[in-house]
Order: sequence, then C-alpha cells, then structure tokens
Amino acid sequence: MLNVQSGFENRVLNTVRKVDGIEEAYMSYGVYDIAAKLRTYTMDELKDIIQNKLRQINGVRATSSMILVER
Repeated sequence: MLNVQSGFENRVLNTVRKVDGIEEAYMSYGVYDIAAKLRTYTMDELKDIIQNKLRQINGVRATSSMILVER
C-alpha cells in the first residue's frame, strides 16, 4: 500500500506497474492511494523492492506492507 503526494497518483501508479516483481497495481480511495501486489521468494527480495524501488519513486510519501503466505 502506498501513500502518494497529491497530484502524483497517476504518475506513481504507472511507475509502480513497471517495477519488476509487481503483479498488479491499482488506484484506491481511502487511507492509501495505491494498492500493489507483488510476489517475491525471499524477504531480501521484498526488502529490495520496497526500499530501493517503491520508496524511491518521486511522489511516494509512505508505504505499508502486508505479508501473505500460502498454505
């Protein structure tokens, strides 16, 4: 989940969709501006995508993650 600076929503959404590992990304209304689904196989991969890719996008103010596991 991403909080985005006002006016940057479309630009950030288009950039997020191009990040390797992102499977889906959508604009949302409410607490978060963008919801993105990504898949990784290690926590290091997850950390890399969040810290070095998503948080570095111009206009991203904050991120929040929910880690889901398959059973």
